[in-house]
Amino acid sequence: MYLQSKLNSGFALLFSFFIFFYITNASTNEKDYFLTLKNNKVNVRQGPSFDYPIKFIIKKKYLPVKIIDSYDNFKKVIDINNNSGWIHVSQLFKKKSAINIKNNSLILSQPKIYSKPIAKLEKGRLVLIKKCKENWCKINADNFLGWIKKENLCRKILT
Repeated sequence: MYLQSKLNSGFALLFSFFIFFYITNASTNEKDYFLTLKNNKVNVRQGPSFDYPIKFIIKKKYLPVKIIDSYDNFKKVIDINNNSGWIHVSQLFKKKSAINIKNNSLILSQPKIYSKPIAKLEKGRLVLIKKCKENWCKINADNFLGWIKKENLCRKILT
């Protein structure tokens, strides 16, 4: 009886671990993520190979794109305007960036609403994200380094 109880509890523990690992792994694979364009000119193709024709060209370094699929050395991406296509991995990197979605957003010296303003950002301005905490992100925009509220930024985004 004691041995049977030990076997049942061991099996239950092993089964629970397997289920947890399977669910965690499945949800990780389904999660979309973001990368940034590495160059000022990036070819977006109709399919995952250099043999496919160029669908359009993005001419904005550091533009954030959402990765929705992967095949060999190509990633299927969607940009902020919902344009999609395939980009070679050599044209992407992990630097975080976002787009300001509010006109005249303030860049502040500290992550506090009453801290010293450094600059104003126009709507649509691309910013590089250094780090984020709570409701604030430390950014670099046009050589201004400071803090901005997360609600003013869009990556469709902020992961």
